[in-house]
Amino acid sequence: MATTVTSKGQVTIPKPVRERLGIEPGNAVDFELAPDGRVVLFKVGGAQQPSRFDAVRGVADAGLSTDEIMALMRGDD
Repeated sequence: MATTVTSKGQVTIPKPVRERLGIEPGNAVDFELAPDGRVVLFKVGGAQQPSRFDAVRGVADAGLSTDEIMALMRGDD
């Protein structure tokens, strides 16, 4: 993903990067210079945005069998 530097030294962070890091208007970001010459962007005060699967991980209840869960989902009596 390429972006252009303005005359003021500003760049637009591409939308996929903002979404991945959870960066929203007003958030602070930081830059780290890696030993190999790369620049790494971080959202200040926050970790990487959790996976969309993290929200449901560990939610299932072991009290029902797969057949019972499927019957509930199908609306079987």
